[in-house]
Amino acid sequence: MTEASPARANMGFIGAIVAVATIGGLLFGYDSGAVNGTQEGLKQAFQLSEGGLGFTVGSLLIGCFIGAFLAGRLADLMGRRNVMMLAALLFLVGALIQGFAHEQAIFVVARILGGMAVGAASVLSPAYISEVAPASIRGRMTTVQQIMIITGLTAAFVVNYFLAAAAGESTASFWGGIEAWRWMYLMQAIPAAVFLVALLFIPESPRYLVSKGRDEKARDVLTALFGADVARAKLEEIRASFSADHRPRLSDLKAPGGGIRPIVWAGLLLAVFQQLVGINVIFYYGATLWQLAGFTEDQSLQINIVSGAVSIAACFVTVALVDKIGRKPLLLIGSAGMAVTLFALVYAFANGTLDAEGNLQLSSSLGTLALVAANLYVIFFNVSWGPIMWVMLGEMFPNQIRGSALAVCGFAQWFSNYLIAQTFPIMAGWSLAGSYTFYAVSAVISFFLVQKFIHETKGKELEQMEG
Repeated sequence: MTEASPARANMGFIGAIVAVATIGGLLFGYDSGAVNGTQEGLKQAFQLSEGGLGFTVGSLLIGCFIGAFLAGRLADLMGRRNVMMLAALLFLVGALIQGFAHEQAIFVVARILGGMAVGAASVLSPAYISEVAPASIRGRMTTVQQIMIITGLTAAFVVNYFLAAAAGESTASFWGGIEAWRWMYLMQAIPAAVFLVALLFIPESPRYLVSKGRDEKARDVLTALFGADVARAKLEEIRASFSADHRPRLSDLKAPGGGIRPIVWAGLLLAVFQQLVGINVIFYYGATLWQLAGFTEDQSLQINIVSGAVSIAACFVTVALVDKIGRKPLLLIGSAGMAVTLFALVYAFANGTLDAEGNLQLSSSLGTLALVAANLYVIFFNVSWGPIMWVMLGEMFPNQIRGSALAVCGFAQWFSNYLIAQTFPIMAGWSLAGSYTFYAVSAVISFFLVQKFIHETKGKELEQMEG
């Protein structure tokens, strides 16, 4: 097995490719976080009930699970880069329509289009990075995707905060007589346009090129990445990893003896439990959550910014550790840490009081406990399950099934995300402590599932992946 080591690789070129590919992660985060702080504007503009708000917010996720599934399959047909360009275009169009829409139906359609772009970028950016980076640093390179996701989320929180502050409140008119909350969506168009243009300057994945029989082009890309000597040997290894009798297809996910391949079940486990621990409740409903816990709107938006900054710092820890101690130990540490901090949040919410209108109120000490526990929870997630799930989904599958497996696992991840986002407002209405108990128990279960079913991929070449 030929190892494309960093010493022999063109790290400047690889770094540039990773920088471009991870703009998709930035947009993934920005589009997901932009809704945080716009709920009041959405309710007023479209006269939404709580259930209607949940659907309107969650409609992004309908697009996400559609986009993730289609992108995985289209990546095998059209190429990784071409599908990312399509996603960039959807980001751009979706942002503009969301900002200007005055009908809920039009807004929801635009949000679904944006969601399709988010879903596509979420699975293709890490897969593409995995297919161009040397195995010994692949984890670090792919973790940059998570840093960019959190950077996008944090950027959305910061932009939303300053737009609301400058206008006076999120529902007030701002530039051009357009409400501040609408500008929170329109600002997404800037990084979307940058992503679309930047993609023109990076090559197609060599694994995709080989799957299409374009060996000469694949050799050129591999030579640019790793030099001529490594490129020749690597080309043969990639060619050998694909089935000789057919191109990649969805039926490749079936095990020879029937049923689904075990490696696909492992990917589904990672995809689903990353959402069942409830991380996106904080990302999507952070402002609402902290107001429920007794903070003002202004304080809630500031807390979101702090959580985002803490998340970015945590991801740098992952960059330092993922290729040294491996993926599985970080997942186990994350599961244990999230379980403890989620149960601390359960304690804080269970011991709060209700005001005359039925809103949860926390004492100073319980509010501090909730704030500290939530930020520790975010740290544990972003050291582990946040980046590691995407790292592993991008690298754990054999070349023959990678696109199809990403389609299925990406769909499962975003569908789980949708269910969590849709059910949180309802569950919180019943009991905030009860909803967090569910997330905490999921974190406990995830620890034992990782122990039993997840195998280490650190340092393995993609052509060595089995399943």
